[in-house]
Amino acid sequence: MKLVLKNSGTTANTKLNIYRRNVPCLDIAWHYHPEFELIYIPQSHGIRFVGDSVSQFTPGDLVLVGSYLPHLWRNDLSYYQSDSKLQVKTIITKFKKDFLGNDLFNKTEFYEINRLLDESKYGISFGKDIAEKLHSDFIELPELSATEKHIKLLGILNKLSLSKNKTVLSSSDMRQSTTESSERIDTVLKYISDNYASNIGLEDVANVACMTTNSFCRFFKKTTNKSFTQFLNEIRIRNASRILVQDNLPVSEVCYTVGFNSITNFNKQFKQIMGSTPKSFREAI
Repeated sequence: MKLVLKNSGTTANTKLNIYRRNVPCLDIAWHYHPEFELIYIPQSHGIRFVGDSVSQFTPGDLVLVGSYLPHLWRNDLSYYQSDSKLQVKTIITKFKKDFLGNDLFNKTEFYEINRLLDESKYGISFGKDIAEKLHSDFIELPELSATEKHIKLLGILNKLSLSKNKTVLSSSDMRQSTTESSERIDTVLKYISDNYASNIGLEDVANVACMTTNSFCRFFKKTTNKSFTQFLNEIRIRNASRILVQDNLPVSEVCYTVGFNSITNFNKQFKQIMGSTPKSFREAI
């Protein structure tokens, strides 16, 4: 599998498409497309990749992905088991910048929305407060008439553009125009997200990518803007933060559960990535 330029299928000629998804993993591949994508997840857990950002997602996750920005939402492994009863609920809104006509957002009256769309080239995550306020708007979106959908989306974008609680995700502009030199990244991301808790190393992942370790290091850094070790640590720590919130496991057990073999290194990496120690993080929740 590879980084792909995704076609919207039968609705490719429509400038606004809104639909529900109730299955694990929003897409099977690390991908990008020319449309902007507003993703709201009322129910589900997992890891999301947006540009060079790796983050845990939980119910209430609301993200705006800019055009041509590579991304992938992947649920926890438990969601993919045949006997899983875990529920997934997602509202996806794909739109082109001219869904309401050419140059509308270049007008002074729409300055804030235009700035929001420009910032989305890095991906933008919105706070749970604004997500909760817009929950009913997103839930009803797929059922509205075509006219109502356009009007409702404009209102949502306006509220999002005025929100103070938003976070830029990718640290660099990773928008794509071709798929060259990125053919292996989806397989690698899937392997890491499925096996992060195991004792996987650079040579293991390089073998998955069918590359030498030196070539893989260059490839991975160019594609994700991070080293393999940095990327793996982020996935482990993001999952550790979820376990600390959801379960009452001792910190030492959480450390080994997510793949670290040293509590000292676990504490160091956790503080570096999350900004606090595991104990302080749990106490603050």
